[in-house]
Amino acid sequence: MSLSMETPNKDLLVEGAKNFGIYLDGKAVETFELYLKELLKWNQKINLTAIRSEKGIVLKHFLDSLSVSPYLPKYSSILDIGSGAGFPGIPLKIIQPTLEMTLVDSVRKKVDFQRHIIRTLGLKGIEAIHDRVQDKKILQSLGGKFDIILSRAFSDLRTFLVLSFPFLKKEGKVIAMKGEVDDKEIRLLMEIEETRYRLQKIDPLILPFSPFKRTILLFEKI
Repeated sequence: MSLSMETPNKDLLVEGAKNFGIYLDGKAVETFELYLKELLKWNQKINLTAIRSEKGIVLKHFLDSLSVSPYLPKYSSILDIGSGAGFPGIPLKIIQPTLEMTLVDSVRKKVDFQRHIIRTLGLKGIEAIHDRVQDKKILQSLGGKFDIILSRAFSDLRTFLVLSFPFLKKEGKVIAMKGEVDDKEIRLLMEIEETRYRLQKIDPLILPFSPFKRTILLFEKI
């Protein structure tokens, strides 16, 4: 398998990242290429993602992950819950090395892949943990430690907010990356549930060079 990404897909990555104010240099592109190569290789044996094309991974994984970058202060400590094959945490770490990133997933094979990628890419200040955020053990070690908690595909919104709360620092933020979301549904949720959050922003977007609609939801711990 060639390390080099097909040129049209490389262009999609570079130009798509610019939509989020990210300018990828040659080294960053090479890092994403290696990530892509390893993901495709592992995915032949382990079901890490249903998306199996270069273009699909660039659009629906890499660029989707990078879409949240504008909301992350440069020196944040971040917990990525249900990180799967490393999304969004690893792409964000690639483009912003100063982030302190912790990935948590309950599926051992996915965490094995995350650790392999972290080693292969030579990333520092990032850790992959095999655990469930519902378990007391992880809460005892990581409770109250994070500025931001991220999730792209973990549970429903209410469950995500409730489980995230004890891991956040005071005035920490939760960022939920969702598909299309009804504004009324979110506001109703915040009114009914005692979530102890303030809804700061609902930001709908369309992923670059695609029809895929996304919504970024920002909540602040009160």
